[in-house]
Parts: sequence; structure tokens; C-alpha cells
Amino acid sequence: MVSQTVQGEVLKDIAIGIVITSFLFAISIKLPVFGFFCSLFIPLPTLYYRSKLGRRTGSFIPALTIITLLVMFGGLSVDIFYFIKLLLIGFILSEFIDLNLSIEKTILYTCSVALFSGLAAFLFYTSIAGIEIKSLASEYVAKNLEMTLELYKSMGMPEENIHTISSSLENIQYVLVRIMPALVTASTLFIVWTCLMLAKPLLKTKKLFYPDFGSLNLWKAPEYLVWVAICCGLLILIPNKTIKFIGINGIIIMMTIYFFQGIAIVSFYFEKKKIPTHAHIFFIQSHCPAAGSASYGYRSRFL
Repeated sequence: MVSQTVQGEVLKDIAIGIVITSFLFAISIKLPVFGFFCSLFIPLPTLYYRSKLGRRTGSFIPALTIITLLVMFGGLSVDIFYFIKLLLIGFILSEFIDLNLSIEKTILYTCSVALFSGLAAFLFYTSIAGIEIKSLASEYVAKNLEMTLELYKSMGMPEENIHTISSSLENIQYVLVRIMPALVTASTLFIVWTCLMLAKPLLKTKKLFYPDFGSLNLWKAPEYLVWVAICCGLLILIPNKTIKFIGINGIIIMMTIYFFQGIAIVSFYFEKKKIPTHAHIFFIQSHCPAAGSASYGYRSRFL
């Protein structure tokens, strides 16, 4: 009887995890802007139930959710890979949380596994579809830019602004395709960081393990990254498009890392001045680099 009760609770947890995750997926797809912020919460159910139920049982939630997504989308697509990456981030992050590593290693290892897994899946998709990576990326960016333009029109943007953007779509597409590696990396870093911060109150409330990372408002980026940023800046000055875009990609990633350091500094002074917690949240949301592109990012799943 006790075993049946425990089994019933486990099945209930799995069902709830799938429902919550699927609900967040639905909102992120259907609602512009707001849906983008909802997508940041998608890894959390996987992380929580992996921590609560263990690796083997917890893996049922992302696995069954992926099957649900395949049914919803009618097969594989680029969007599917974006959502799978979010599920993977939640599961991997829980694995590294259990290892009780430093916050730098936890974020770095999670991002590395998510990025390399995503790249492998993307290469697999292009090979079975018989499409070149550059062609698929260009087509996807163009499609999302057109959808973004339609969104701006529906929001009542002045016609002259619409015309200006429309005439620049080709140039915007050219740049976005070439900085896509940095956008993917930066967004993955931001999602992992957000998920790790949100996981702390959730896991501690449920009396599940969460590492003691110390006082995060004292965190700072390793000093050698300054030289990386300087080198990337110098690459931008070289009159070669390939080298220039390598530098731009590097600068975008460095900006994301130093954004985290900036948040830590602001948090330190907020705590020192005893400013309420809700003011911290408002500041982060209003200055978050991802928030500025939310209206485009919720459609452009490579961001």
C-alpha cells in the first residue's frame, strides 16, 4: 500500500511537471513579448522535478514533453530545437547543482553542454533535411524579420518607420546571420543565469539541495577577460569582414558576462542602502539586454 501511494505521488509529480511545462510553452508561443519572459521559466519545472525525483524518474518529464511538442508542431523544426534546449538546460543545471560546483563552473558547464548539444542537433537536422546551415539560418532569420515587421504594423508604428525598416531588412538579415553564434551563446548564458537565480528560492522552499555560492553581489568576472574584450575590440578595427564579425561576436559575449557583473555591483549597493527587493527586480527587468529585443526574440528562437 505504501509503495502504491509513493508510486501514485511520483506519477502525479510527472503529470504536473508535463502540464506546467506545456502550459509555459503554449504561452511563450501565443503571446508576444510576455511570452518571451514566460519562456525563461520553462527550464524550472524540469530542474525542480529532476532535483526532487532523481535523474531517472525526473527525465520522464522532458522526454514526454518533447513528444508532446513534436505532436503539437507536427514534426521537427528549428523552434522545436529551441524548446528542447530549454528543457535540456533545466535538466543539466540540476545535474551540476548536485555536484556542488562553483557558480562559474555551474553556469559554464551547463552552457557548454547545452550549446554543443544544440549544435549537434542542428547539424543532424540540416543533414536529414538536405539544407546548408547558412541557407537555413538565412531563411529562418528572414522569416522572423518579416513576422516582426508585421507585428510592428499591428502595433500602429508610423508608416515611414515601417518603410525604413522594410528597406533595411536585407542588411539586418546579413548582420544577424553573422552574429548568430554570439546571440545564441549570450541568450544561453542569460537563460542559465536566470534559471539558477530563480531555482534558489524554489529549491530552498521545498527543502531540496541548493549550493552555497556565497554572496553573489560580490561576484566579478575573471580579470583576464578584460584582455579578451580588448582583443575582440581590436579585431573589429581590421578591414576584413570575417575577422570583423569574429570581433563583434566576441564583444557581444563579453558584454553579457560584464552585464552579470554590473547586476552584482548594483545588487551590492541596493543591499547596502537597504532598498526593497521589488526595486531590485524592477531594475534588472528594465535594464536587461534581452528585454529590449523581446518583441523580436519571442519569435526568433535562435536568440
